This record gives sequence, C-alpha cells and structure tokens, in this order.
Amino acid sequence: MAAQTEESDCAREQTKAEQDVDQVRQRAVRDQQRLDSGAVTSPKDLENLQHEIASLAKRQGDLEDVVLEVMERRESAQERVAELTERVGAVQGKVDDATARRDASYEEIDGEAATVTKEREVVAGAVPADLLKLYEKLREQQGGIGAAKLYQRTCQGCRQELSITDINEIRSAAPDTVVRCENCRRILVRTSESGL
Repeated sequence: MAAQTEESDCAREQTKAEQDVDQVRQRAVRDQQRLDSGAVTSPKDLENLQHEIASLAKRQGDLEDVVLEVMERRESAQERVAELTERVGAVQGKVDDATARRDASYEEIDGEAATVTKEREVVAGAVPADLLKLYEKLREQQGGIGAAKLYQRTCQGCRQELSITDINEIRSAAPDTVVRCENCRRILVRTSESGL
C-alpha cells in the first residue's frame, strides 16, 4: 500500500512538473515569436525580451531536470510495487495452499470422528450402564481419559508403576471385576502384557 501510494504521488508530481515545463515552453515560444515578428522595436524592450527568453530556457532546463528526477523515482516506485505485488501473490498462494490443506484435514478429522462415534456407540451399548457411568465420570475428571491400559505393572494413564500389593490384588480379582489405579483412579484395562 505504501509503495502504491508513493508511485501514485510520483505520478501526480510528474504530471505537475510536465505541466510546468509546458507552460514555460509555451511562454518561451510566444516570446520568441514576438521577438521574431519585429513588433518590439525599443532596444530596451528587445533586451528585456531576450533576457526573458534566456531566463525561460534556463527555467525550462531546470524543470526538465525535475521531471527526469521524478520519472526516475516513479520508475523505482513502480518496480517496488511490481516486486511487492509478486511477493504478495506468492504469499497468498501459500496461504491458499495451507487453507486447502487445513480444510482437507478438517474433513478427514470430521470423517474419523463420525466413524469413531459410531463405533463407540456400538461398544457402549454392550457395556453395563453403571460401568459406563463410572467411565464417563472418570473421563471428565481425568482430562478425557477414563480408562488406561495396565502395561508391565505400570498404569498408562498416570505412568506410575503399581505397588506389589496393588498388583497382587489385581492378579487375584476376577476377570470381569472392574479394577482401578490407586494413583490416578482410572479404570485399568488388563491384557496379556499387564505383567500379572
């Protein structure tokens, strides 16, 4: 935006400088025509007119230098605008690509969530109501994880190794008994890798 504003300011400045040059040039042409026409006969007026024409030529040269300097600044500003526009386009391309990947990931996650939700409903239907209620309560208290695998005598929920007493109690419990970790109170899921 700043580069575009600078380029626009230079364009206005160039137009004004060119108009100034045209005015001086037109006045010089008029004065030269008056001088060439012979309408001015007084030596003093002739001298003043020649002096004015010389002064206008110098002024025109100075103004043309200003026009060239403004044109150079404008060209530099235009190059900057083109460069920044290209960079903005490249960045926008990256943003669009990232947005498309994000949206695709959202769709994938939503699909997985729908599948898992259906699977969970099927499994939850086979779990006794009181156990499901306990699990939901623990899940809410434990940051979304209400049950954890018991792996080599370690609760995978809190990562604490259970004491020998706790292991012996779990070992002697019936397979359908709900056992819980003494540290984090999550439901422990026993497998062949539990170390019992």
